[in-house]
Amino acid sequence: MQKKSEVIFSKGFKSLVRRKQVDSVHVRREGHQLARKLSAIDLTAIGVGTTIGAGVYVLVGTVAREHTGPALSVSFLIAGLAAALSAFCYAELASRCPSAGSAYHYAYICIGESVAWLIGWSLILEYTIGGSAIARGISPNLALFFGGEDKLPAFLVRQTIPQLGVVIDPCAAVLVVIATVLLCAGIKESSLVQTIVTTVNVCAMLFIIVAGGYLACKTGWVGYELHSGFFPFGVNGMLAGSAVVFFSYIGFDAVTGAAEEAKRPLRDLPLGIGMTLSLCCILYMLVSVVIVGLVPYYSLNPDTPISSAFSANGMQWASYIVTAGAVTALCASLTGSLLPQPRLLMAMARDGLLPSFFSDISTHTQVPVKSTVAAGILAAALAFFMDVSELSGMVSVGTLLAFTVVAISILILRYAPPNKVPLPSSLQEYIDSVRMQLDDDGLGTVRKTFNDTDIINQSSHPFEGGEPSNQHPLIQKQNTEDKQNHRRMRKIALWNIAFFCIGVLVLTSAASAECLPSLLRFTLGTAGAAILLCSMIVLACLNQDEARHSFGHTGGMFKFYAINMDEILR
Repeated sequence: MQKKSEVIFSKGFKSLVRRKQVDSVHVRREGHQLARKLSAIDLTAIGVGTTIGAGVYVLVGTVAREHTGPALSVSFLIAGLAAALSAFCYAELASRCPSAGSAYHYAYICIGESVAWLIGWSLILEYTIGGSAIARGISPNLALFFGGEDKLPAFLVRQTIPQLGVVIDPCAAVLVVIATVLLCAGIKESSLVQTIVTTVNVCAMLFIIVAGGYLACKTGWVGYELHSGFFPFGVNGMLAGSAVVFFSYIGFDAVTGAAEEAKRPLRDLPLGIGMTLSLCCILYMLVSVVIVGLVPYYSLNPDTPISSAFSANGMQWASYIVTAGAVTALCASLTGSLLPQPRLLMAMARDGLLPSFFSDISTHTQVPVKSTVAAGILAAALAFFMDVSELSGMVSVGTLLAFTVVAISILILRYAPPNKVPLPSSLQEYIDSVRMQLDDDGLGTVRKTFNDTDIINQSSHPFEGGEPSNQHPLIQKQNTEDKQNHRRMRKIALWNIAFFCIGVLVLTSAASAECLPSLLRFTLGTAGAAILLCSMIVLACLNQDEARHSFGHTGGMFKFYAINMDEILR
């Protein structure tokens, strides 16, 4: 009985840490194929539309007044550099594993099923609550744009149910339904609308930059001529402002949600992520430079900083353009928030973590219509009945958790990749050619029963040195000493990655736990920093595993940039 329970426990534990193979490189699922119609421009429009929400129209005033002063643009730059580090991780994994699921997919491949399950549901929570919160934020801005709620149709006006103390928002629910119908129409159609709406939003921001810069030049940039200087709150205030505005960069990960629909994922995904982050960072910095220069930072209205800055300089009519930009930003952000969720549900259903109902793809539109409708109904119900502003903080928690897991996945890919035995380039090319021949001959279902080893063993293909494949040194049984050394190095790397995560957790917890005594916080912070530093030193001294070169799409993002830069420019 005891042995049986031990076996059950062992199997249960293995199921929690089991990792799936990279199924996005060679495997084509019959009946589960999304349409590859998105170019790098389409992906950039999706990313920019999701990232630039209406928050930037309010955030510049709050952060400038409370944290940074005129140094707001520096805070945006620092936050952009921090976001770029995470963007590099996403770009590397997305180009190697271009399947739907984003961080969930990468966690399942590199870490294990239990972490992937946690990340999957965190992202579902993020997309659902985020979409509902954005929809409820559109209705007041829409009413402001038309001159007040009394100008809206009666059935779209917010109503209060006194018996329940609930404020229902029909306008928000209608907007979610419209976005859901648009996403069900097809990925190319929805990306076209997203491009148009995003273009309007970017044009509104360009108007703010050009018109505001012109006014600031006329008035002499009075916002920077202050006795308190460029850093009125010091460097600490500027860094605190960077932590706040970092969340305005959240959204570039939506590009990876559409990875399976990119025409050329190896090229388009890194380009889409890079252009999204670069464009957002430049726009944020230019808007902050102009607005803080128009009026002193302490005179900015925390609710409508951009409109108030223009009104203070005699351009009251500019508030209509700013409001139009805010409304289009929210609409684009709503569509971008609802886009990845059905694809995440589809990916989890493919892996058996959700019912197969969610993995069905429409043969007409080639999008997961059932998952899209289910996600839309849930988001519309939340937007209609609930004020989700109190839950919106959980969106940031889910996003940061996903960013952390993606960064850990990169470390695992570098030092202990899932593909343990690297294949030589000639052998990998031969395997790929055999698989392509099977596909071209209409034997796609037959070749699913063959793995790489079967192809190698049944082949007489000569490789380097003219030796047959079954005599190739990388396929022969390695001697015991080499195997032990390789396993020992992987084990050391994995333990140091674990210590690295523990050090980060302890250090950040000590820095944020203001309720603890100062001595205890200092002790925990020092211990966390020591663990973090030691693990980083050990990882820096270890050689990266050569098997990383054969993981997923071989070469990854940086090799692609080096080899195909001329194709990118074309």
